[in-house]
Amino acid sequence: HVQLVESGGGSVQAGGSLRISCQASGRVYNNYVFGWFRQGPGKEREGVATIDSSGRTIYSDSVKGRFTISKDSAKNTVYLQMNSLKSKDTARYFCAARPTMISEYNYWGQGTQVTVS
Repeated sequence: HVQLVESGGGSVQAGGSLRISCQASGRVYNNYVFGWFRQGPGKEREGVATIDSSGRTIYSDSVKGRFTISKDSAKNTVYLQMNSLKSKDTARYFCAARPTMISEYNYWGQGTQVTVS
């Protein structure tokens, strides 16, 4: 079983930056894929970025070039560096994890709120 805890959310002005973190604990294996998702007010949850066990990353078009996902395997921590933030980035951001061979994320954190004004 894996536990995920997000932190680092907050309020920031448009154009600013913020870094959120996801601390994983429990039986975290190196072959896990981690993803960041977000859900804005009145919107459906959407994928933002993923990073696999090899460090390969994928970004949604809406954040490409502004957000960077990274991980520190020694600390079991995944980060999302968010730059040039826009009001439309306002959402609750969730961290998720899954084993590489499973298509659906089966571990989720409680989320951290990011508000851009």
